[in-house]
Amino acid sequence: MCTCITCKNGDFYFGRNLDLEYGFGEKVVITPRNYRFEFKKLPEIKKHYAMIGMASVQDGYPLYAEAVNEKGLGMAGLNFPGNAVYQEEEKGKDNVTPFELIPWLLAQCASVSEVRRLLENINLLNVPFAPGLPLAPLHWMIADSDACIVLESTRDGIHIYENPYGVLTNNPPFPYYQAHLSNYMNLTGKYPENRFAGGVELSVYGQGLGAVGLPGDFSPASRFVRAAFLKWNSRSPEDEGSNVSQFFHILDGAAMVRGSVITAEGREDITTYSCCVNAGKGIYYYKTYDNNQIQAVRMNEENMEKESLTVFELLKEQQINWQN
Repeated sequence: MCTCITCKNGDFYFGRNLDLEYGFGEKVVITPRNYRFEFKKLPEIKKHYAMIGMASVQDGYPLYAEAVNEKGLGMAGLNFPGNAVYQEEEKGKDNVTPFELIPWLLAQCASVSEVRRLLENINLLNVPFAPGLPLAPLHWMIADSDACIVLESTRDGIHIYENPYGVLTNNPPFPYYQAHLSNYMNLTGKYPENRFAGGVELSVYGQGLGAVGLPGDFSPASRFVRAAFLKWNSRSPEDEGSNVSQFFHILDGAAMVRGSVITAEGREDITTYSCCVNAGKGIYYYKTYDNNQIQAVRMNEENMEKESLTVFELLKEQQINWQN
């Protein structure tokens, strides 16, 4: 369960809610330009674009949930169970495992157009990072300030979809959402008009009635519609503070409260963290479920020419500013 969005209001922002019933050792990780990326089947990359994102570091390798590189290209993996299918190795293809996909693309590509060219020959390989770390079933949203696409690997092969909404959640496959949003085209953030019947007098008794019918549950389809509605009706000044605040408000509209979603195993699904990245400036903002004060890590303040990862532990305990 996850919700990913983009927003362009002066600067370009990329971010997501990560919804899980457990932590995965997540940390803010900066991969500098000279960190050596090794791949299961492809040649290593010794020098590349720097990137910042949330990752679990295993044996010195960053397993990114999402990241943005120094060129402003962002990418996030979202849960896609029952639909994601990975393949055996195929000769003549770029055989990339799902856990390598974010580093492999962000290391080499400065834009979505460059990503498209690399994806023309890709085969997503059914090989885990290690025996005790099975592959997550994922699909991906990839975006820069000018374009956004969705990548899915299903039983019938690789699919790349244009994503004009700049929103992605989970199941079902993306073509469903392209049709599903049409069910809500009458919703509006504006003051409502009586379109029910010309000869019937109806009165507006409160604010927000233009969006009656906006789904409020936590299913992937409902979160998709809600996030898209909030994003495309969003209004904010173009300064950094306002944009970041607004971005998190949009994500909050699709966030999960502990106890509202119980998994089949009886565990509580929550929004473990939310993040917002100023893609052009390399600033990674985040907040966690138990600490909703916004934290920030600046990629450009670190040495981006070194060879080792820079890791920031998450500040998870609530931080309250006492005024008296």
